[in-house]
Amino acid sequence: MSFFAILFALLIEQARPLARSNPVHAGLRAWSLSVSRNFDAGKPHHAWVAWGLAVVLPALLALAVHWLLLWGLGWPFAVLWNVAVLYLTLGFRQFSHHFTGLRDALEEGDEDRARELLARWQQVDAGDLPRSEIVRHVIEYSVLAAHRHVFGVLAWFSVLAAFGMGPMGAVLYRMAEFMARYCKRQRGIATQTASVALQRASATAWTAVDWLPARLTALCFAVVGSFEEAIEGWRFHAQRFPNDNDGVVLAATAGAINVRLGGEALRARVEWLASQGFEDDAESGDGGSTPGREPEVGHLRSVVGLVWRSVVVWLLLLALLTLARLLG
Repeated sequence: MSFFAILFALLIEQARPLARSNPVHAGLRAWSLSVSRNFDAGKPHHAWVAWGLAVVLPALLALAVHWLLLWGLGWPFAVLWNVAVLYLTLGFRQFSHHFTGLRDALEEGDEDRARELLARWQQVDAGDLPRSEIVRHVIEYSVLAAHRHVFGVLAWFSVLAAFGMGPMGAVLYRMAEFMARYCKRQRGIATQTASVALQRASATAWTAVDWLPARLTALCFAVVGSFEEAIEGWRFHAQRFPNDNDGVVLAATAGAINVRLGGEALRARVEWLASQGFEDDAESGDGGSTPGREPEVGHLRSVVGLVWRSVVVWLLLLALLTLARLLG
């Protein structure tokens, strides 16, 4: 059932991308902000209550609907519910327009346009970045976006669905990622609505939630890319990046397609955030670059191939597990 739900959700998402201003995402954002304002009193236990209401409660509601449909109307309706939830939480088209615009600008040699698009996408100062650093930024942000919008959702959905929990994992992962991103943006803002306790709780919870998916993504990249180099990058160069989970994904990517990542691309973001009064976790990394070739526009096509081959591996694995279950 998981295989068919994922397959149909991806097909629908490719044919009819979800609008950025859709009411479901707007409603979940409003719910999270409302919980933060009403339950976040600044103490650690208040922060965890707020995080649980914002993240775990929607996941439990998705699970409850799945069970009601499964036992009340039958498995076809439960599959349709899974497809609907995956359509809202899983997909390339939620970020790929940024990647496509940047790639086209770089291939046309319009670096000023590429800098403008990059600054608009990631809120960084890209005015002085040379061409290779623009490409490096695009690779890093695109790979992380693919991980968070596709592979992380796939991982938690597949794991929890195997235990009969339907789309609960997909909702849990996406809501945890949103809360961590929202609270991170609150740092250094005088009118912040998220307390320091909630910021820390969201970051801690996100690190735990993303631990397994990050390593599964890195393993997939190693399988479909250059295996030995990807594993070596994972083992020896992940600590060069600011976040442990992101570092695993990016280091494996660097090895899989033989590209140099890290370094200036990360420092540029840290310096810009500091100038705007924000904080970032990037200072926890050592700031160095991974081994590999200097980033080139051709690497962007390698990234696309790496991501799509990884999706095929996921689907083939789920198809084999589904077939084994049916035959067993």
